[in-house]
Amino acid sequence: MYQECYRPNAFGRIVDRFQRVSRIGNNYAELSFDVGPTLLRWLARHHPVTLNRMREADRASARKRGGHGNAIAQAYNHTILPLSSPRDRRTQIRWGIEDFRFHFGREPEAMWLPETACDDATLGALIDAGMKFAILAPGQAARVRPLGGTEWTDVEGGRIDPRFPYQYLHRDGSGRSMALFFYDGALARAIAFEGALASSQGLVDRFAHAGGGPGRLVHAATDGESYGHHYHFGDRCLAYALMTEAPERGFRTTNYGQFLEENPPTMEVEISAGPDGEGTSWSCAHGVRRWRADCGCQTGAKERWNQAWRAPQRAALNLLRDRAAEQFEEAAGDFLTDPWEARDAYIARVVDPTLSAGAFLTPLARRKLGDAEVTRALKLLEMQRNAMLMFTSCGWFFADISGIEAVQVLKYAARVMDDLGSDRKSVV
Repeated sequence: MYQECYRPNAFGRIVDRFQRVSRIGNNYAELSFDVGPTLLRWLARHHPVTLNRMREADRASARKRGGHGNAIAQAYNHTILPLSSPRDRRTQIRWGIEDFRFHFGREPEAMWLPETACDDATLGALIDAGMKFAILAPGQAARVRPLGGTEWTDVEGGRIDPRFPYQYLHRDGSGRSMALFFYDGALARAIAFEGALASSQGLVDRFAHAGGGPGRLVHAATDGESYGHHYHFGDRCLAYALMTEAPERGFRTTNYGQFLEENPPTMEVEISAGPDGEGTSWSCAHGVRRWRADCGCQTGAKERWNQAWRAPQRAALNLLRDRAAEQFEEAAGDFLTDPWEARDAYIARVVDPTLSAGAFLTPLARRKLGDAEVTRALKLLEMQRNAMLMFTSCGWFFADISGIEAVQVLKYAARVMDDLGSDRKSVV
């Protein structure tokens, strides 16, 4: 995937009619993008040149677009946030922000929600964390009204106009808000599933047909792997569309932060609560049940297969999470002033392993810690890290519980059980 997608987009090639490379650009400099912390860490270790191209693209876009960089943060380990505990949701957001700071050297303006899964609690947590906007699927909007107005218009079923940003108000009544962008669903489907990357001219034709103009944004949200991995040479189609075809046809490329500054919301939006009020996502027609039940949504199933394993797996991991939380709070409370604040702060050591244990723990400790206490504190924090990693969304996304994704989350769970058991023995 790296060779087919991430690197080719960092060196976007434009070829002439003789298939000779006539220009090399950087696709990341011309589009909004997010990269998860796991991939960022892997790139830093194995392909720093490509990661530096992403960073350069973010810096260049910030200079070009009034301080608004193209890069967007991500909830830390691609967890479905509406199904997270409130405490885990907060940590996932804080860790995602800190990881972004570490890799891109600036504050993020927005956070990509894995699978666009959200509910009011999730959006409220983003506002609490200072995020200015988020990107959702059109089917996640419920109703809109003019700012200051009283009459709502129902936009369920994806009927919201995706060309404008919308103001979303925190549910606590404080008046705090963020902007929501709802991507063009037809464009996204065309790129991801309908072969729109076969021709750069055809791709730009689709954007033109979507009806842009002054104060209107034409945009789609897709997997980055579409551009080269899912569709071979999709990276070249994108490069030519962004760097040649679109400018020649009068399009102006921008990013969400710049567009929002120039075109603040004039409408307010409320989101759909989803089935049973659990929230919604782009990739599950049943809200967020794909990650907790046999809802029928899956990828790769054979005839007569089911995903009845999802519910007991989710229940078991929730139980393990809660047991680990109880043990962590009780044990770490003996020597850390606030165990949960310490967990939030632990991301500093995750992103930078060269940070010494003493430098990290001293400001968080109730007293000077001995060597055994330092070791135990780090072990407890690692237990909590794995307790979040075991909820990585791909562990439920596919059909087969024996697939590498589901097996990996169970490995994280096994690590939590090992640490939980050994820590209890040490207490005894």
